[in-house]
Amino acid sequence: MAESWIVEMDGSAAPPRPLPRADLKVGFACNNRCVFCAQGDRRATCGAVDVDVLEQRLASARSRSRGLVLTGGEPTVYKHLVRLVRTARRLGYAPIQVQTNGRMLAYRNIVDALRLAGVHEFSPSLHGSTAEAHDALTRAPGSFAQSALGIANAVASGASVVTNSVVVRDNVDDLPALVAKLASLGVRHAQLAFVHPVGTARDGFDAVVPRLSDVEASLRRAHATARAAGVRLVTEAVPLCFLRDLEEVAVEPAIPSTLVLDFDGAAIDYSAWREGEGKTHGAPCARCSARTRCEGPWREYPERHGWDEFQPLP
Repeated sequence: MAESWIVEMDGSAAPPRPLPRADLKVGFACNNRCVFCAQGDRRATCGAVDVDVLEQRLASARSRSRGLVLTGGEPTVYKHLVRLVRTARRLGYAPIQVQTNGRMLAYRNIVDALRLAGVHEFSPSLHGSTAEAHDALTRAPGSFAQSALGIANAVASGASVVTNSVVVRDNVDDLPALVAKLASLGVRHAQLAFVHPVGTARDGFDAVVPRLSDVEASLRRAHATARAAGVRLVTEAVPLCFLRDLEEVAVEPAIPSTLVLDFDGAAIDYSAWREGEGKTHGAPCARCSARTRCEGPWREYPERHGWDEFQPLP
């Protein structure tokens, strides 16, 4: 999954202190059909979990988690989402984040209801700077207009907004314009996440997954655009050897310890999985000065392309 994050600032000179959090999967129903969806065809068989079951999972995970992220699929199409937020607030979860494609946030009454229930943060997504670019990736005509309005509504609500955009082959050259579009919507914190080649992205690997070496220059232009616009830009799943002199934009050190409460009830230490199984290191990494602070690429990437692109940092 593409990661968004919640951090706590304590006013000191130290970096933000990540809070342990739970990631609750409410089901995999979704109103988009993204070409890069990590859940693949689970939307057809795992639409929604009973709300009573989800509330029980929230209660059982509270002792291990402080923050909460409500995810899917698309959580805003889950009919009991407001009730879940109220339950989470009553249990003492804080902050509470909704990770969403942003389409339903185009309806201001939904944003207001979620804010009133206890949502502190929205993490909506935009994957292209234009309707043509975005809608081609979501395979949902009209989704760009809704998501853009949803982002603007979330910003206007006073909630913290951290957008997430998945980097794929077809939007590599569009990244600077995408950042500029996000800035025009009032976004001040954005993430560019290199696609995880699983699910639908794995099925269409060659058409969906770009080469990391082809992404680097566009990321640098996007970073320059963000700085000029006053936007804090971070990257996810981009190894540090492709971020030379820009290591500070790598978000991994700020990602909290995350307990995923999956559709089937399994409780997964996602942080341990991400570092131990999801990502990997190869021979060039052993000679890299960033080895201990870089998680490496998603495992599926070098399995397809090998390690020739990866040049160790001196």
